[in-house]
Amino acid sequence: MKKLYSLFLSMMLLGLVVSGCSSNEQAKKSATQKQGVSQKNVELTISAAASLQDALNDIKANFEKAHPNVKLNYNFGASGALQQQISQGAPVDLFFSAAEDKFNTLVQEGLIDKNQGKDVVGNELVLVVPKDSNKGIQSFDELTKADKISIGTPEAVPAGQYGKETLENLNVWKAIEGKVVYGKDVRQVLSYVETNNVDAGIVYKTDALTSKMVNIVAIAAENTHDPIIYPLGVIKNSKQPKEAKEFYEYLQNDESMKILEQYGFKGLN
Repeated sequence: MKKLYSLFLSMMLLGLVVSGCSSNEQAKKSATQKQGVSQKNVELTISAAASLQDALNDIKANFEKAHPNVKLNYNFGASGALQQQISQGAPVDLFFSAAEDKFNTLVQEGLIDKNQGKDVVGNELVLVVPKDSNKGIQSFDELTKADKISIGTPEAVPAGQYGKETLENLNVWKAIEGKVVYGKDVRQVLSYVETNNVDAGIVYKTDALTSKMVNIVAIAAENTHDPIIYPLGVIKNSKQPKEAKEFYEYLQNDESMKILEQYGFKGLN
């Protein structure tokens, strides 16, 4: 009887151990499944002005490190071209524009909620020449000395729009209009100057600071063009609204603002 009792007790204990292990495994599995739901991998597409490229790539590294389940895909280009893509239904989650009018077009079209938009930084417009230039160009007024001048296409590239506006206000535009080589975005204008394909170009200060192949010879006075403001907004039909809102807010935090300012952008506060 003692042997039977001992055997029965051993079987009972073994059953409890197996049951406990099974419950633990089930609990772990359940926890893993829950974690997988809350940490699903998502991708965000951000259409951003070409002038933001270097700063946003730095911010991307920091954001993805803090949010390993989110992958950021940038679509850099001229703000006008990006705005048209979004208007035509391109799958985009956020728009970071170099011009308020392009941004406001999307607000008016109902593609961006005004309450989900914010003016983030400002910029300056500068005149650059090749490092080894011998044309003696030191100001916007002296652009008449140039054989070729590059600006962004004013209808699509905000820097080109501001540049044309500046030259018109300085009464230089008519004298040099026939010498203008248009770029598809501000980075292409900078490239034309770097490679000596033109004698001068008008770009943002932030872009000029990234190049060791050009010299900044003049800064456009603020009263010669409209304010250069970069608005940011979440696209209404984003398929990842939660993560889009997270990145929208992240771009405005102290760490991101510090990076933007390191690249020459101006805080607006």
